[in-house]
Amino acid sequence: MSRVAKKPISVPKGVEISVEDSSVSVKGAKGTLTLARPIGVSVKLEDSIIYVEPADLSKDALAGTVRALLANLITGVASGYQRKLELVGVGYRAAMQGKDLNLTLGFSHPILFKVPVGVTVETPSQTEILIKGTDKQAVGQVAAKIRAFRPPEPYKGKGVRYGGEKITLKEAKKA
Repeated sequence: MSRVAKKPISVPKGVEISVEDSSVSVKGAKGTLTLARPIGVSVKLEDSIIYVEPADLSKDALAGTVRALLANLITGVASGYQRKLELVGVGYRAAMQGKDLNLTLGFSHPILFKVPVGVTVETPSQTEILIKGTDKQAVGQVAAKIRAFRPPEPYKGKGVRYGGEKITLKEAKKA
């Protein structure tokens, strides 16, 4: 059996779990999330501890995936997820315009990014972007889309980078 699937998930206080035939719903202080349970994986809730088991050994890896997704849902509704982006470069800045994110990244035009539902974006300063939400996958996807507008280039390090990301700079060409 998968080593990930063997570990039980403890449910923190304030989080409610409901297991139905085809889905698992998780409700907490930050919101409600639902996971479609695949066929061949059983989810059991006993005394605020969740056990995930495969129906047969061919679904072993799938049980580990479902267990990891459930743990992410529980963490999301209990405390939420956040990613930090940093803008590095002269004139690079970000600002919120209503519900949209306005980015100036050295192009001839500003970029207007529409923030999807379920994710909130804040700009504590002109060179920092905070992305928050309950769904880990959605928060990471929004951060990746914003970073893709201008990824860090390897010679000067200018661009949009994740908070704490280390960019290895290349040596300039020599004449």
